[in-house]
Amino acid sequence: MAAALTLGQRTRGRTTPNPNVGCVVVDAEGRVAGRGWTQPGGRPHAEAMALAQAGERARGGTAYVTLEPCAHVSPRGPACADLLVAAGVARVVVAIGDPDPRTDGVGLARLRAAGIDVVVGAGAEDARRSMAGFLTRRALGRPFVTLKLALSLDGAVSLSDGRSQWITGPVARAHGHLERSRHEAILVGRGTAEIDRPKLNVRLAGLGDHSPARVVLSADCAAMPGFVMLPGVEALGELPGDHVLVEGGAATAAAFLRADVVDRLLLYRAPILIGHGRTLPDIGLTDLTQAHGRWRLHDARSLGSDRLEVYERAR
Repeated sequence: MAAALTLGQRTRGRTTPNPNVGCVVVDAEGRVAGRGWTQPGGRPHAEAMALAQAGERARGGTAYVTLEPCAHVSPRGPACADLLVAAGVARVVVAIGDPDPRTDGVGLARLRAAGIDVVVGAGAEDARRSMAGFLTRRALGRPFVTLKLALSLDGAVSLSDGRSQWITGPVARAHGHLERSRHEAILVGRGTAEIDRPKLNVRLAGLGDHSPARVVLSADCAAMPGFVMLPGVEALGELPGDHVLVEGGAATAAAFLRADVVDRLLLYRAPILIGHGRTLPDIGLTDLTQAHGRWRLHDARSLGSDRLEVYERAR
């Protein structure tokens, strides 16, 4: 299942409206026979790809899938539950169920009705994290939001005049570009867009075609060439795609935090002191007790001279 989850991450941010699923098929002798992951645009599905690779070796084997195999036939392809039955697998291990009402429980029932041994729950927490965009869209009607902040040791997000290029070093900035490649949209405030004129693309070799749509948060929604305009945080659900990366500036970050729609924090801490720099404005807290228990640390690592901390919203 760990391998299947890793495969599913390959196309995160590029499979909408489908989830980024991973699948590994192991033959009856315990050898990997096929690997698959949802392809860009949502088709083929992970199971279809893995079963095509496995061929006859899938018969009597085990399929490890990060999401319940779909049960509905689409003009774009067959139902994966039917493909698994036709392939003759003996066992299917599924991380989590599919909340899509067309499949929810139906895919598992169809496999069991065909005499296939079905196990559910292996790697469930990691699967929910891997497909958080798809699951958030289904549960809350909006994309999964990651907020990126580059901070000095004294908590500043920029100099007092708003300049923030560059707080972090080249390794951290490269990681930021990798994160961009895994989102369908990247969002900044109008002030940042007009003052900094950021390209907001992916500038990593081989990933240039993975650049997300550029979105500007602006109450007046006056058009800016090359940008999608979002009138307010409350309109977040109108954005296409299941993953949005919020990059700046400070007022925009505060607006998303104040609305409590940030699901994941990327904090890049640079070993510098700024002094009298800009920090985040009001995020809606009236008491310190409201600040505690909201965020849990998921990951921490060094990126060159900088430090990355990844926090998840505890809901």
